[in-house]
Amino acid sequence: MVKSIKGAVVITGTSTGLGRATALLLDKQGYRVFAGVRTEKDAESLKQAASSDLTPIIMDVTKAEQIQSALEFVSLAVGDEGLFGLVNNAVVAVDGPWECVAIDDLRWQFEVSVFGLIAVTQAFLPMIRKAKGRIINITAVGARLAAPFFGPLVASKFALEAITDSMRMELRSSEVEVLSILPASMNTEVSDKVEASYQKTLANMSPEAKTVYGKNFRIFMENVVEGNRQGIPPEKVANVILEALEARKPKRQYVVTKSKWRITIGALQKRLMPHQYFYDNFYYDGIRKRLGLD
Repeated sequence: MVKSIKGAVVITGTSTGLGRATALLLDKQGYRVFAGVRTEKDAESLKQAASSDLTPIIMDVTKAEQIQSALEFVSLAVGDEGLFGLVNNAVVAVDGPWECVAIDDLRWQFEVSVFGLIAVTQAFLPMIRKAKGRIINITAVGARLAAPFFGPLVASKFALEAITDSMRMELRSSEVEVLSILPASMNTEVSDKVEASYQKTLANMSPEAKTVYGKNFRIFMENVVEGNRQGIPPEKVANVILEALEARKPKRQYVVTKSKWRITIGALQKRLMPHQYFYDNFYYDGIRKRLGLD
């Protein structure tokens, strides 16, 4: 066992994007990083970019045997030091109108983003409690406002916020902090995956579904993809994760966006306006007019 400078941290979903940026940043800042990846190729890529203190671990969050194997490895590596941080970052993004979303795809969205997160947290929690550490769940600004055509992803983020609040109360007596990071659109490799996904969804729609949803879905998702490509760099969000790890009294939520005031005002308007009026006559009407939806 080698004691880390600042503490040991497990991060899920570090092959690309935010997870990779966070793993490399925390490694540079003196944390002993255990970076969850799904393939040996991704593990090797991380090794080449990081110091010898970063250790890739093969951990698909949907596979119990891989979580258990990772747990045993990390437990042996850190010993009595425990685990100072768990960053739950692994995610997939399922898109499409609810009428057209395949149930298996919906299950996959929750299997990775929600059930996988819970499984990993349950496994590592005794080690986190030992270090009086922190659990950081990566949600999204979409966890504050529902959106059309991206319902499965947004629903999973809403669920994570509820999980974070519940767990935070339950672990208060253990002195374990539980919080969430809510990033806006990020400029990562995910943009290409989202574009390919929505085009596949559109191509697989029935003629009837295309008549009802096709135009609006295509326009909305093109806007999402363009927003991602012009979004904030993942390194900016990684810096906020570092801040949340090191703050003496971390916030319950950290919103990371180019225009934080817009998110704050939108959340306030949602709270003050009648629910139906906000979504039907204010929020969605604004989207419809701005994008030219039917």
